Amino acid sequence: MSAAVAFGRRRNGTVQPVARPITKGYSGMADRMDADTPATLTQDQIDQRVFDLYDEYCHGRIDRRSFLRQAAVVTVGGLAMAQALLPRYAQAQTISFTDTRIKATYVTYPSPGGTSGTMRGYLVQPTGPGPFGVVLVVHENRGLNPHIEDVARRAAAEGFLALAPDGLFPVGGYPGNDDDGRTLQGTLDQGKLRTDMLNSARFLKAHALSNGKLGVTGFCWGGGTTNYLAATLGSDMKAGVPFYGAAPDTASIAAIKAALLVQYAENDDRINTMWPAFEAGLKEIKVPYEMHIYPGTQHGFHNNSTPRFHEAAAKLAWERTVAFFRRHLA
Repeated sequence: MSAAVAFGRRRNGTVQPVARPITKGYSGMADRMDADTPATLTQDQIDQRVFDLYDEYCHGRIDRRSFLRQAAVVTVGGLAMAQALLPRYAQAQTISFTDTRIKATYVTYPSPGGTSGTMRGYLVQPTGPGPFGVVLVVHENRGLNPHIEDVARRAAAEGFLALAPDGLFPVGGYPGNDDDGRTLQGTLDQGKLRTDMLNSARFLKAHALSNGKLGVTGFCWGGGTTNYLAATLGSDMKAGVPFYGAAPDTASIAAIKAALLVQYAENDDRINTMWPAFEAGLKEIKVPYEMHIYPGTQHGFHNNSTPRFHEAAAKLAWERTVAFFRRHLA
């Protein structure tokens, strides 16, 4: 185990270090490209240059073939590192849809002004009569994949009514793999896609089991959408937890009323460089916020289906997320 490190914490401008240990280990080598092969490389065994290439791949700037080819030449063992980063959703499930604490179903609802006028989402409710605080869980740039459904189940298991909308539903839904999902999402009118997320938030807030208090969390594209929804919904949104998401347009920050818990990876300059201007805007409007940067982490550290996953940081970030929503959505 490495020495304890300080997870950076900022509350309304004041940094408060919080000590947490980070564990590292070795469990072998991945030698096949098959995405069903269990990932056997840990984060500390993967070259940062391969992580950087994977980030390019995840955000659609290079295709899968280019990612694997470039990784193979950038360092010894680069191809195995690249293969290990491809997601393994079956092994990453943490809460089964049969878990007795929850009830999960797919629902459709109107989405005026969106891609097709209708949306579909994965609705997960806790057992019990309600009402519940509600949490919208917004996917990354590839549609509603099994990992995001698992996050929705995690939120419901903590006592929230959770909805994970599928932005790809109007074009056939998540296609079963992230490559095609990423391509499909990139073809959509982005303004209409965001309108679909906005209508999803409004549908959830008005649900019969809702207590009327809306929280939103999301990852990557979903993190940026969380910030967008905070600026768009104003007082209709009580709390937001964006994970490594792009900051909203500077001009729109003044409309934010929700308390924010902003979660960043350390090795994510593309996103992190947006923070100073975002923070300045939040200070000016005096909304409550916290920001945390998790040392030693990559963009996507909360996603436990690839070696970008950082167990200690993800656990702490999720604990903070749950506590934050309990505080603001009760």
